[in-house]
Amino acid sequence: MTSGAGYEAYEGASELLRALSAPIRLAIVSELAAGERCVHELVDKLGVAQPLVSQHLRVLRGAGVVRGSRRGREIAYALVDEHVAHIVADAVSHAGEGS
Repeated sequence: MTSGAGYEAYEGASELLRALSAPIRLAIVSELAAGERCVHELVDKLGVAQPLVSQHLRVLRGAGVVRGSRRGREIAYALVDEHVAHIVADAVSHAGEGS
């Protein structure tokens, strides 16, 4: 581990991984990797309740993983950085290798 400013990068990475630690948040990131989605689209695709999706989007937004932009009466969510989608895809692929 490096000292000084380098350690801050580890802290940031730790916060990102904490934000991604729930399976539903990984699924949301995977869905958003294909493009913007509104909450109802995520609810339909993931088959979970709207309040649950909204709660997890709040966590992801707070961590700087997703951003929302108004689309009429709805908010469309998108990934802030495509690197996160690669991290999730690699993690899911790695987990599948052990099965």
